Amino acid sequence: MGNKALQLMTVGGGCFWCVEAVFNEIKGVEKVVSGYTGGTAPGKPTYREVCSGLTGHAEVVQITFDANMVSYQDLLLVFMTSHDPTTLNRQGADVGTQYRSVIYFHNDLQKDMAEVVVEEMAPYYDNSIVTEISPLGVFYEAEDYHQNYYANNQEQMYCSAVITPKLVKLRKIHAEKLK
Repeated sequence: MGNKALQLMTVGGGCFWCVEAVFNEIKGVEKVVSGYTGGTAPGKPTYREVCSGLTGHAEVVQITFDANMVSYQDLLLVFMTSHDPTTLNRQGADVGTQYRSVIYFHNDLQKDMAEVVVEEMAPYYDNSIVTEISPLGVFYEAEDYHQNYYANNQEQMYCSAVITPKLVKLRKIHAEKLK
């Protein structure tokens, strides 16, 4: 198989449980870690603090992927089609700046690619894309119980009502990219 070309991607598209579940299905994705970034509050925030909306942080996932198996561009396409990038600070019933649609770039190449993908996706939506493209600051890993949340809690109402339908859509639109 050759050497792996591991890279990082950090995105937020609503509740991190949903975004994590989506990317865990994609071929070439080695690891997905839920966490927080983009805020101004000092120190490592807690889930409760982030949910208050007062820290300025977004719920995000940090994805470790093998660029030899899946491109950053393909992962951006999955991201842009697995949430609504046209709703400001909201995904479904989840409302607040912590649920904003955001791509945190790790370098200039990622920034440029994010700008291109957002521009290319714009005609496919009735409303304007509001996805923020920002440099990654400090990434804080979320508490342990948030990691692999869907895999560990599929029977919970939120998972079956919100995440399972997202995965059904993912499997239909991106079947060729699945593990």
